[in-house]
Amino acid sequence: MRAVSEEVPLTPMGRDEIHKLETALLIGTLLSPEVIELLKDPNERLTWVDSLAVAAAALARERAHMTVSRIAEELGRSEATIRNHLTKKTKAGQLVWQTYERFVREGVKIDLESLLGRGTAELSRLRSENEELKRKLEESQGKIRELSQLVEELSKKIEKVKEGLRRVIEEL
Repeated sequence: MRAVSEEVPLTPMGRDEIHKLETALLIGTLLSPEVIELLKDPNERLTWVDSLAVAAAALARERAHMTVSRIAEELGRSEATIRNHLTKKTKAGQLVWQTYERFVREGVKIDLESLLGRGTAELSRLRSENEELKRKLEESQGKIRELSQLVEELSKKIEKVKEGLRRVIEEL
């Protein structure tokens, strides 16, 4: 799979272009290793996604020369929240700005291949680990069977010795 590359303007004009930039910023930020790590905490996941979505939407609209008050009105957030995202006072704002700056340097590229590559490598590692655990389990089960047979044989020998002792005691 190759990087997805659709024409996404960094200075949008009109709703469609704003939405394209907003979407690219959000996806590009969500796929960054730092954000993937942050999203592992299920208690914070929804908050992070919401904050990143607002920051991406705010930045896309700001790049389209919308005012902070209009952005706040459109997104249903306070002007202070929008300002904090746009001035990088929030972690979400910083992360979205990093994505935007990367887009400016490298062009808008959403690299699904590297994400899938990481997932494939992790899957391969887990499969290998699973096979190793299966092998160890089979070895352990084999040893348990051997020990069970040994215990059974010893139990029979103990019974024979007991029987022999009973006979000796009876003869006395």
